[in-house]
Order: sequence, then C-alpha cells, then structure tokens
Amino acid sequence: MKPSRPPAPATTAALLPLTLAGGPLQPLRLLLEQFEDAGAALAAGANVWRAAGCTAAQCQAIAHPDPVAMARSKAWLDAPARQLLGWASPDYPPLLRQAPNPPLALFVAGNASLLWQPAIAIVGSRNPTAGGRDNARLLAEQLGQCGLTVASGLAAGIDAAAHRAALAATAPTYAVIGTGPDIVYPRHHRQLQAELATHGAVVSEYPPGTTPRSGHFPARNRLLAALSLGTVVIEAAERSGALVTARLAGEAGREVFAVPGSIHNPMARGCHRLIRDGATLVTHADHILEGVANLAGELGNALQTRLHTPTSKAVTGPDPVPDLPDPDYQRLWEALGHDPTGMDSLIERTGLTAAMLSSMLLLMELQGRVSSAHGRYTRT
Repeated sequence: MKPSRPPAPATTAALLPLTLAGGPLQPLRLLLEQFEDAGAALAAGANVWRAAGCTAAQCQAIAHPDPVAMARSKAWLDAPARQLLGWASPDYPPLLRQAPNPPLALFVAGNASLLWQPAIAIVGSRNPTAGGRDNARLLAEQLGQCGLTVASGLAAGIDAAAHRAALAATAPTYAVIGTGPDIVYPRHHRQLQAELATHGAVVSEYPPGTTPRSGHFPARNRLLAALSLGTVVIEAAERSGALVTARLAGEAGREVFAVPGSIHNPMARGCHRLIRDGATLVTHADHILEGVANLAGELGNALQTRLHTPTSKAVTGPDPVPDLPDPDYQRLWEALGHDPTGMDSLIERTGLTAAMLSSMLLLMELQGRVSSAHGRYTRT
C-alpha cells in the first residue's frame, strides 16, 4: 500500500484542540462521528460538546487549548513525513478502530501506511538472555521474509532486538511508544528511534512534549496489541509488561504466541504460563502465520475497501486473469498455476527475489487470489 496522503493543514489544526483536550475519549470520538470533520466539531460549540458527553474541563480545553502544547504540536507536525491521523480519517488503522477504547488520534512519524499492513508484535524482557535476543532477531527476520511487519514498543531488550533485526533485513517495522513522538525513551535509543522514523514508523497517542509516565506504558501496550494480528512473547518473568501486552491482545481478539525456554530460566516462566493458559507455542514464524490467517483476511478486506478495489472479479473462461496493474504481480499470477507451486519454481519463472515474492504472495492471499499449503501456492 502506498503511504497515505497527509491530512490537510486545516483539518489537522482543527483536530489538535480535540486531541489535546484530555479526559474520556468516547465523547470526543462521538463528536467526530457526528460531524465527520474536526473543523465542524470544533465550531459546534460548548452546548454540542456537552451533549456529546464532554466534561466541563474538556469543554474548557477545547474552547481554549493550551497555547504551548498547540505550538509544540504544530511545530512537530510541520516537519516532513509526520502526520496526525484522526478518528474520522479514512486512513485510521482498521484493527485499532475495532479495539476497546481506541485513541482519538495518532501522531505518526514515518510511513503511516504500515499501520494498515499485517503486523506481528514481538515483546519480552528488558533484560533478556543472549538466547532470548537471538530468538527475537530470528523471528523478526522470518516474519519479514514472509512479508509481515514487525511491531514492538521500542523498549530495551527484546523490543529493540526485534526492531534492529527488521531494519537490518529491510523488513517493515514500527514502534508504538508511551511518550510524545518527539521524546526518546530510553534515551540510548535515540538513533534507533530516528532509524524507525526514517525507514518505518514511530506511533504515539500522546502529543509532542509528553514525558515518560508509568501509566502511559500499559496504554501503549493496548495500542501495540490492537494494531497487530498477534503478539509473540519472548522471555518474560511471571510479572512483566510483556504479559500485560499478551493479556490485552487476547482481550482485543488477537492471537497470543509464546516462545518456550528452559525450565531453569526465570525469564521463561511467563511464557510457560501463557502456554499453559492457551497461548500457541512458537518456534518458527510458520506457526504464527497459521494462527493469524483469519484475522489477516479481515485486514485484507479492509484494505481493499480503502483502496476501492474488489477482492474478486467476475470473469468468464477457464483461466481468469485478475486486474493486476503492477507488472510484477501480473508476472507472478502468470507463473502460478492450479497445481501447487513451490517458491523455487516461482523465483525461476518470475526472476523476482524470494523476499519480494513472499510479500506479494501474502498480499494476494489476503485478497483471496492465492492459497498456500506447506510452502506451495495455487490460484484460488
């Protein structure tokens, strides 16, 4: 999917007072649903805001937004490749829209279209073993080879290892953070956060200038879990933020996966508990793909609707050819048959790389054009 078009400056300027108002989110979402335009919601006045359920403090904040917060947010948004995705925007991530208590808006640095692509969250201990780091890197690389986006929270340890592995493999990756998008936390991740904003995306529901606060990180975890098709936990103590993310993923209707470890490793106890409670045991990315297939199909349908393209095409004749304007996709379609075809044969027939084919085949699966079984692909 191409990067989404940034909102018009007037739309962003009108959305900011609502975003900065604080307080309960439901009344603010209701305003945007009622008016479908932040400017109209802002101009509606205090009586309408109160009728929607806004508190007195919210009405005051909307009418008289903090000038310092407004100036800082506008200055951050004026830089290239930054945008504010509001609840009424057609580019608001569809999986997040379905989640419990979604944010009114997201501050995004980088490629916001990554939030529409199928992603897997990789989370775990901030102080992992060397083996835990290796597992995070391996799974991130495998997921990237399958065309999936690697999502995490930019924390130390497992999060950072997953992000770095995805960046090194030129796989898509984004971070959901618990501070304002201009704040680096932990501080030693300054370079990593900059690389993610350049080659992936950095996402926050908090406005620029928001410093780290303990209550923000569980809220960050709910966004990470909701944006992803599933969450993989790699090394977690029995009480950890990673387990909170896994619980929130389950509550949002997402899949939960856990990597097993040694019974003598205290960092594996949280994963073993998740497996006992019903999480899927994972040792390879293939196990994750099997678990998220159904939800991936729902995301593919949402993407097709956003792009105004059909998921299938009524045609006649024994060998239908779908509307695939990209010549690489057309070449891949012609290389596929009704008999299962392996990756090596597709590489030979198309001249495309395995990484390119994996990503293209995943999207075609989401579109309902291709089915796969045991590493072989057929037309549907």
